[in-house]
Amino acid sequence: MLTGAVSFSYGVVSGIASEIPELDPGRPPPVEQDGYIYAADGKTVLAVLRGRESRIVVTSDRISPLAKQAVVAVEDRRFWEHRGVDLRGIARAAWADVRHKEFVQGGSTITQQFVKNAYTEDARSVSRKLKEAILAWQLERRWSKDRILTSYLNTVYFGNGAYGVEMASRVYFQKRAKDLTLAEAALLAGIPANPSEYDVISNREAARDRRDTVLRLMVEQGLITEAAYEDARRSRLPDPDDVALPGTVGPAQYFAEYVKQQLVRYYGDDEVFGGGLRVYTSIELELQRLARESIRKWLPGRKGPSAALVAIDPRDGRVLAIMGGKSFRRSQFNLAVQGKRQAGSAFKPFVLAAALAKGIAPETTFESKPVTIGGWSVSNYEGSYLGLVDVETGTIYSDNSVYAQLAAQVGPDSIRTIARALGIKSRLDRHLGISLGTEEVNPLEMARAFASLANAGARVDGKVLRNEPRAVLRVVDGRRIDSNEPVHRQVLDPDDAALVTSILHKVVEQGTGRAAALEDRPAAGKTGTTENHGDAWFVGYTPQLAVAVWVGYRSRVKPMLTEFEGEPVAGGTFPALIWRTFMKSALKHLDEPPEEFPVPAEHYAAPVTVVTRNGRWLLDDGSCPDSRQIVFFAGFEPDEQAAC
Repeated sequence: MLTGAVSFSYGVVSGIASEIPELDPGRPPPVEQDGYIYAADGKTVLAVLRGRESRIVVTSDRISPLAKQAVVAVEDRRFWEHRGVDLRGIARAAWADVRHKEFVQGGSTITQQFVKNAYTEDARSVSRKLKEAILAWQLERRWSKDRILTSYLNTVYFGNGAYGVEMASRVYFQKRAKDLTLAEAALLAGIPANPSEYDVISNREAARDRRDTVLRLMVEQGLITEAAYEDARRSRLPDPDDVALPGTVGPAQYFAEYVKQQLVRYYGDDEVFGGGLRVYTSIELELQRLARESIRKWLPGRKGPSAALVAIDPRDGRVLAIMGGKSFRRSQFNLAVQGKRQAGSAFKPFVLAAALAKGIAPETTFESKPVTIGGWSVSNYEGSYLGLVDVETGTIYSDNSVYAQLAAQVGPDSIRTIARALGIKSRLDRHLGISLGTEEVNPLEMARAFASLANAGARVDGKVLRNEPRAVLRVVDGRRIDSNEPVHRQVLDPDDAALVTSILHKVVEQGTGRAAALEDRPAAGKTGTTENHGDAWFVGYTPQLAVAVWVGYRSRVKPMLTEFEGEPVAGGTFPALIWRTFMKSALKHLDEPPEEFPVPAEHYAAPVTVVTRNGRWLLDDGSCPDSRQIVFFAGFEPDEQAAC
């Protein structure tokens, strides 16, 4: 029978020992800790990235020696002497519990408790206790006592959502762990044994008694004097109203939520929430304030239309401001990122860019009149027509008829390709209506696409997050630093971009965007107004700043027929006025001096009579009934003749 018992015991120990390599205490276990999203100043916290356990991991020198002494006094007085398991401590703890008529000390050592928190499951069993003992013994051979104690203090639960002594210090006393007083250290040291029983909010008397017990143990162990004990006992407990996890809601919440979405797509939920990331972003809080004020100046009421605004530095792609709604507290729906609406004529610059890329010069003329193309009927705003005009004039005055005819020559695939290359990521269907902005987009991608035009046709991506607006500049993950440096991708010929800009400059100077004109510097942009005035846009830029403004009703497309001083809301009203107000104050704050746009190179162009066959241009042989004249840049005209 003795032989059987020995064999059984050996089998149990061997089975447990076989699992030990998987629980290698030579490597620190991963623990959840809070991460942070910071504004451009690198200091202001926009959001706390919490996991299930809210924790801030700190090094030994950032923990008060008083906190270490208090925890050792109440949890494991022989911590500095034993080798992970303390048989004398188990007996002494039992006697202490009887003498104090309450749970004063546990039988497990601090090393065993750390092993339980970090390496083994929480279920009570003989197997788990044996694992804890073996791992504790291994750990004591590989780690210093101070490292074990620091790791324990970083992992243990202190109640009220606080894991680790640093977070507990902030939750209970709004200070760092290295600054804890004796009374504060004793209070925290007493909590882990039973966080609900010693809760300073719901059980204040029990919490006070527990603190005083810890202080008395420190006196008995010669760690503090009787006078220090009496002085600490007179200290007040923290006010229950002050006991809470540090706030997770900072400024620029629409922006912060957008950043979280970017991070999750790249790093995954587990690493973002509770992974301890330090995320440094591009948002300029002063520009956020100026954006909010600019919108409120023109849309002060709660009942009227809402507005979204996005500002981007076209030179390096940094997202400087995102206004996604009037109040994040009332609605978390981000109009700037999630609010997809038809862009109307604000989409026309992409048609123009696609035409230039195909060699169609802006001197090409079309007759402004009601047209029907393949069953698609197009008419102009308020039924006004310009007669025979070139593409440049059609852009300045936002002529739908001219652009529908231009789109028929360019083709929807080319328009879609250019829009995507510049920065539009929303779904774009292949139909001619795309030329008049019938596809739904959001203000963020419109600002980014126009920023690509301002940046000489180069879209700015991030080195790490790639084809995304550069809202995240740097992510620090422990010792690893992911630097999301700007990457410039030339997606449009620089001279084509300069030509688009020169025409959009005339839109602001003399066309539909006159309300956006800046007195002290050139600006380029485009208005957009959808059918029945359900959405209104102005998207524009200077060489230093690209900004998209959308105005409409948040929850649904509702015609805005009287909201602008009794008149309809169009792109040249509220959106252009908000844009102008913001740009003036933002450029002044950024201390950006006036700067001229690049001058497009002189180009030679000549009219050529062509026909379209299977998506290709062919020269008219003189007898084609459906021919038309297009002005081509030199070298782009077709060289093959049709056989009509």
